[in-house]
Amino acid sequence: MKRAVIVKAKRTPIGKINGIFKGCQPHELAAPLLKHLAQGLEEKINDVILGNVVGPGGNIARLSALQAGLPVSVPGLTLDRQCSAGLEAIRMACYYIQGGAGTCYIAGGTESTSTSPYPSRSRFSPDQIGDPDMGVAAEYVAEKYRASRESQDEYALLTYERSWDAFEQGQLAEEICPIENFILDEEFYKKRKMEALIKRAKPIFKKDGTVTAANSCGIHDGASAVLVMEEEAARRHGLKPILRFADSEVAGVHPHYPGSAPVPAIQAILERNYLTIDDIDLIEINEAFASKIVACSSELSISYEKLNVNGGALTIGHPYGASGAIMVTRLFYEIQRRKSAKYVLAAIGSGGGIGVALLFEVAD
Repeated sequence: MKRAVIVKAKRTPIGKINGIFKGCQPHELAAPLLKHLAQGLEEKINDVILGNVVGPGGNIARLSALQAGLPVSVPGLTLDRQCSAGLEAIRMACYYIQGGAGTCYIAGGTESTSTSPYPSRSRFSPDQIGDPDMGVAAEYVAEKYRASRESQDEYALLTYERSWDAFEQGQLAEEICPIENFILDEEFYKKRKMEALIKRAKPIFKKDGTVTAANSCGIHDGASAVLVMEEEAARRHGLKPILRFADSEVAGVHPHYPGSAPVPAIQAILERNYLTIDDIDLIEINEAFASKIVACSSELSISYEKLNVNGGALTIGHPYGASGAIMVTRLFYEIQRRKSAKYVLAAIGSGGGIGVALLFEVAD
């Protein structure tokens, strides 16, 4: 079987809705990434696969590829699996390579909430099942998995401090491809007194609930993508494999509990590969809500020591379709700072109750 490896990874800075990227369309966010990742390989790229959730519709991957100046022979595919879309794009590219469909893909996601033409979200579930907003669903997860307000707030503060530590140490700068002279995430323009904000925050989705603005992610713009290649082809082109695709899983759960969807996906991967959670050195699970992280870490017995070690969406933001690729980009750079890692994993839960998880080996 052909082996798929990730050899390059980048993301844009992440901007708040109507913030630094308020006038940027999703293809304008993605194009600089595609140009950077394709450099020297423009004629070798079989396809560009991008996730996108909130529009404006059309084939944004094709539009982004043309905007980036890639050859017109590079087609482009846009997909929507809600917040899992960016991770699904990478998953798809890896399987295309394994199956022999091609040897070189750019995969990831792009999202512009600021320019979205849609006034409200799409439907995740039919009325007979129930279609809760994501914040309400985060409350359902907190209740089902007994994620207390205290545990959510503790995690929110931990990940905020981790994000700032990573930023101040220059680690996040490695991930970023500048866009229009913007070189850092908008959140890092000003440090907040997070501990005080967490204590003051009130429940926003349910009276006497536990989910607050301080332990939930915001609404953001941004893009991220990786260069996925067949391993021998990458080596022939002088590119060093960093992450080698090992396995993946997609799982469905009740639409009321989307935050728990990574649990069965991760469990299936571990079982199929005769691994335990202790065998995984680094794990990224998207931080849409702290309740999700508390629930998943508890159910899977994941130590916070190896979970979202440089912070995540609760601080820098969650540009829906891009977030899965942002997590893989984070793993790409973090394992290069560590010499002993063998396995890493990225997982995300999304609207409608879908979980996607990808397992990677650290390449030799």
